[in-house]
Parts: sequence; structure tokens; C-alpha cells
Amino acid sequence: MKILIIEDEPFARTELIRLLNASGREFDLLEQIDTVEDSVKWLKTHAQPDLIFLDIQLADGLSFDIFRQVNVSSPVIFTTAFNEYAIKAFQVNSIDYLLKPVSPEALESSLRKLDDLRTVLSPAKPWLENIQMENLLRMMNKEYKTRILLKTGDQIRSVEIDEIAYFYAEDDVVFAMQKNRSRSIVDYTLNQLEAELDPKNFYRLTRGCIAQISSVKKVSKYFNSRLIVELDPPMEEKLLVSRVNVPDFMKWLGN
Repeated sequence: MKILIIEDEPFARTELIRLLNASGREFDLLEQIDTVEDSVKWLKTHAQPDLIFLDIQLADGLSFDIFRQVNVSSPVIFTTAFNEYAIKAFQVNSIDYLLKPVSPEALESSLRKLDDLRTVLSPAKPWLENIQMENLLRMMNKEYKTRILLKTGDQIRSVEIDEIAYFYAEDDVVFAMQKNRSRSIVDYTLNQLEAELDPKNFYRLTRGCIAQISSVKKVSKYFNSRLIVELDPPMEEKLLVSRVNVPDFMKWLGN
């Protein structure tokens, strides 16, 4: 199987190749590309690969721009840091997606799905229809929350989302910590919030905390290649970014 990887994160490329090697499947890696521009040039001058792994956000823009400039007939498996709740509604039968960090189980599931689809789809049928592209573009242009309702006692207030430093779970209750250090209950789970918050501004540091980038006060190296994050206002709980999430977290900080 001839594979093309379009991904701008070196760690993500290396990890994907490692997982492909560990899968036991035979494959020929044709090229590794990190920009929309170079992807278009490559696809215009080479035969279509058997499979493309395609990151949604590349160094010079969204990978969907590739499809506007060149005809792609290869099956595509998207790789993305976008959470499952945001992308699942736009999943289509002829493509799949992998959430970063990619797990061996998820990769194997995607490859099995590809095998199954090859048996039912005509070789002449495009793998990615125009309507599917439009759905994915709508996902990328999603409007995120700008305000949120907070409960303090019997009072309910509407607060601008920019005033929230972070959300965290405690004893099955989710709280919003404002920048002014006041704490209120929100009627959302962290999973629901993760789907509604702009991923450019908010990041799920741990299973129990979603932080706004302006609240990140300090980041330090920690044992076993992890990172420890200090927020403002401070949290009593130690916040550790797992080793596999470190590249994605650092990219978020840099953007």
C-alpha cells in the first residue's frame, strides 16, 4: 500500500510511521509533506497514492484548500486535534479520522474500515464528495461560545467567555473559575464544554480541567517527559500534561 503523509508536526509524523510499522501491514511511504502548497505540487505531479493521512491544520493553512486546487481520488484518513464531539457529526462513510494522539487501536480501526470500503466502492467513485467537503468546512467555521451562564446560589448570570480563566470538575460538579477569582457552577460537563469552546483559546490540560490560554502562568518540565502547568488563579490540584499530549499542547501555546 502506497501511503502519503501530509502533516506539519514532526512528532506526529514519526509516531504515525511507528504505529504503521507496528501494525504489521506492508506499506511504501511515498512522501512526508507539511504544507498545503507542497501537497498540491506533489499531487499534481505524482500518481495518486493508495491512502493519504491528512492533518487538518497545516503550516500554511487548512488542508481542505488542497481539494480546491487539485483533484484527489485517494481515500483520506484525517488526523486532527479537534475533539471527537466537534468532528463526529461530520464523519462520512467514505473517510475516517484519527484524534491526536493517535492510538494503535484507532489506527487499526481506520485501516480495517478502509479495507471494508474498498470492497464496496467502485474504483471510479471519488472517496471525498463535494458535500462531505462542505460539511467539514462548516465544522471548521463553527461558531463557538462567547457567553456562558453561571450559577451562584440562587443567582444566574451571563458572563463573557473571555472572563473565564478555566473550568474544572470537582466531585462530579463542573465549576468556572473567573479571572477575578470568583467561582461558579456551570450546567455543562467538561466534554460538552470542550465541544463548545474555541480550541484556539481553550485547551483540555487534564481530564478534569480546561484552561484559557491567558490563564497559563507557568509551564515547567516534569518527570517522565511530562509538563506541569501553573494557572492564574492558582489551582490546588497539580496539573500535569501527559507525555503524549505535550507536542499538541506546545503547538497550542505557540499558536
